[in-house]
Amino acid sequence: MNRRHRAAAFLLLILPIGLTTAPAWGQTPPGERPALKPPRITQSQIASGQFNLHQVRTHGLRIFATPFNKLDGYGDGPINPASTTDPGGRPTLQNNGTFLRANGLDSQTCMECHSILSAATVPFRFGIGGVGGANNNAMGGATEIDVNDSQGNGYAFYNGRFINPPFVLGSGGVELVAKEMTTRLQARKQFAQQNPGTSVPLIAKGVNFGVISFSNGSFDTSGVIGVDPDLVVRPFGRKGEFATVRAFDVGALAFHLGMQPVESVGYNQDADGDGVVNEILIGEVSAMSIFGTNLEPPKRRGGGWPAQVGSQIFAAIGCTDCHKPSMTTQSRMLTYSFPEIETDPSANVFYSVNLRTPPTKFPPSPGGGIRVNMYSDLKRHDMGPALAESTGGALDAQFVTARLWGIADSAPYLHDGRALTLTDAILQHGGEAQQQRVNFSNLPGGLKRRVLSFLRSLRTPRRVAEDLD
Repeated sequence: MNRRHRAAAFLLLILPIGLTTAPAWGQTPPGERPALKPPRITQSQIASGQFNLHQVRTHGLRIFATPFNKLDGYGDGPINPASTTDPGGRPTLQNNGTFLRANGLDSQTCMECHSILSAATVPFRFGIGGVGGANNNAMGGATEIDVNDSQGNGYAFYNGRFINPPFVLGSGGVELVAKEMTTRLQARKQFAQQNPGTSVPLIAKGVNFGVISFSNGSFDTSGVIGVDPDLVVRPFGRKGEFATVRAFDVGALAFHLGMQPVESVGYNQDADGDGVVNEILIGEVSAMSIFGTNLEPPKRRGGGWPAQVGSQIFAAIGCTDCHKPSMTTQSRMLTYSFPEIETDPSANVFYSVNLRTPPTKFPPSPGGGIRVNMYSDLKRHDMGPALAESTGGALDAQFVTARLWGIADSAPYLHDGRALTLTDAILQHGGEAQQQRVNFSNLPGGLKRRVLSFLRSLRTPRRVAEDLD
């Protein structure tokens, strides 16, 4: 028997097995492998200083940009009838076995939804950590979508959240500001406890979060505004759900990708029943959060004197009441903790980064910290019924003030991308921003153009994470 005949006989021998036996979850079919290639970084390697910042960021980029497959643990396992909308036991669309789209399982990699550095160019300028287009909108918390308006509302009713992906540029500065604000608010809370019956103002970095008092063994938080009663400033997520990039990443990995972090489900635990354990290690989440918080921040550039005049008008009509141009920090060092204790950002620190050095290079503040020119107060505000979501929750109309840095490059606008131009976005403000909308509307055309010139000078970086390419 010649070589060709021997090969054919061998194929006849093995083909029936290969064709009739489907690989079980967690098994590796011949010729296939997980998308996340070794080596995998561990928490002890990061905490011990075994890797420098560049190396940790490179590992973090791999988690951010790898298109995971089922051998990595992508997706959920069997449907959990008791919890079909939460990660772990969700159905898939039309029983396709992979994607769902509403309530997550909507992408393979973070890069799919965070990849447009500038939507102001034709074609798009792509890059790491950018925004997503309207086609990348996430659909969270949905149990009902009335596509054909069978209810007669005059629109397609949807009882979840429709979320346009923002960029993650400059997140390290945002996180540091928020942590220092939280530390200040926790100190005010402690002061109230030490002085029963005293109404204590809650002001952090010039932002008023209301008042708190303590009496009869409990806190009165009825006067707290724009932040949760625990007084933790959570700048990430349009509703202010996440205090740190790490907290956001843990939830996003499970929701969008069905990739379960060990810190959520436990080591060697297959919580979603897909046959894969240790899908995202603790060290990999750490590396991903360090990567995400060390992306270059947006900067103001161009526009000339019209933009300069426009910034003055922007302030004069009250927009900077919420879109505060700049926040400063006391420290230049962003610390990373595990496990995180949100009310105490100084607990369990295992790593730190100087945000005044490359790659972020935030400008210095007079006190030795950094200046974060993000145009936000990191506080929730009621934006009125026109922008309200339809979940039935108390925060439907409330959103954390959008950070305007980079807005020239990050269309579409507002939480769900409904505004396709800057003017559309401004004119859809309501609630606490109603007067500012009226003030802008009443400006002569020439002054409106100056305001828009200013906003168009708030640009994303031309290049991001270039040293990791």
